[in-house]
Order: sequence, then C-alpha cells, then structure tokens
Amino acid sequence: MLTLAIDTAANFCSACVFDTAADRVLAKEERDIGRGHAEQLMEVVEGVIRSAGIDYADLGRVGVAVGPGSFTGIRVGVAAARGFGLALGCPVSGVTTLEAIAADAQAQANGPVTVAVRGGRGQIFMQSFDAAGMPVGEPAAVAEEDAPAVLPASVSLLAGNAAVALAGDRTLLLADRATGSVETVARLAVASNRRPVPLYLRGADAKTQAGFALPRAEATDGSAAS
Repeated sequence: MLTLAIDTAANFCSACVFDTAADRVLAKEERDIGRGHAEQLMEVVEGVIRSAGIDYADLGRVGVAVGPGSFTGIRVGVAAARGFGLALGCPVSGVTTLEAIAADAQAQANGPVTVAVRGGRGQIFMQSFDAAGMPVGEPAAVAEEDAPAVLPASVSLLAGNAAVALAGDRTLLLADRATGSVETVARLAVASNRRPVPLYLRGADAKTQAGFALPRAEATDGSAAS
C-alpha cells in the first residue's frame, strides 16, 4: 500500500509517498517556509507524486499531521488530506506532531521520552512516551514556569524545540524541531486510528472584532431576522 503523508502543522510544508510493503520512502519534500502553506502545499504534493512515479489513484491511504502547532497550517493540511481521501475513496488518518517527534527521537536513542514544543503565549505543548513509544497521558499545554514540574522523573530523553530549557542532565534530541519528519508521519499513519481532526491545545490568537459586526436586520413583523 502506498501512503501520502502531509505535514503543514509547523514551519515545514512537507509531503511524502511511503511504500508500506517495501518499508521505504519513494519520494519526499520538506520546505522550511514558516508561513504560506496554502500557497505551496499542492505544488509539494504534486512534486512527490511525480518523483515517486505514481498516479494519485495508486494511493491507498492519506496521513496528516494534526497538531498541535500552527492554527492556519493545521487547517490547511487537514483540509487537503480530507479532500484527497474523499476524491480517492481511501482512508485518512491523523498523527500528532508530538508522537511524530517522539518516534524520531526514539529512533536515535531508546528510552522514555518527553516532547516539549513551543506553543506561544508563554506555553509549552508537552507529552511523555514510554520506552515502547506509547503515550503516557494526554498532550497538554503547560505554562513555561510549570513545565519542569510536569516532567516524569523516569524520563531520560527530551525532544522538541522547547526542550533545551528543561534538559538538565537529560539527553536532548531534535531541539530544532516543532514537528516530526514527514516520513515518520507516513509510517505512523499506516497504523493510526486517529481521525483527521485538528488538535489544538489552546484557543486561537485571532479574536473577533465586535466593532465590525453588522447589526441584525429587523424582520417585517418587528422581530430580529435570523
């Protein structure tokens, strides 16, 4: 089975085609763009499909990074993945950025790992995983000052772009990453039962500007129109 993986949850605009039977990546591209995922994602996907030498109809699954991460980026990736799944009639599964980082870290060093990623607003997105890669508790947004107290005593590995300040004598891995590699998203998506639904761990930065709201129109009978 061939899986198309998409990750636009952080600074990267990434896609890859993964061959499950051969356990290898046929093609991948990761663009470190920061913003502008909507403008570039389709070009990136088209590029990996072409480089893999396949047609869209050959795909059997779509995997997508569902966050936590950038609100806009997550929405772009999830919407695209759902669209491909609907058009191709294939399943779509979600992978969190935290579990992808954990899997990449544990490929480098065995042991329990805590992933810590900058979440903005003075928060860190955190989740711990045991030595087998299974999550220990749910992902959470933690205030920066509270993060050291959240670390399990048994954790010897830290990963993610917010892990530097928490490391101490722990081994630090992938300190520059806010998401896992796109090939890891593909591998995890094959076995994932997670729905392709965005994982936001805090509210959106954008706020409705009430001053620009239009007044409700009055119906002819004097009641407010819906």
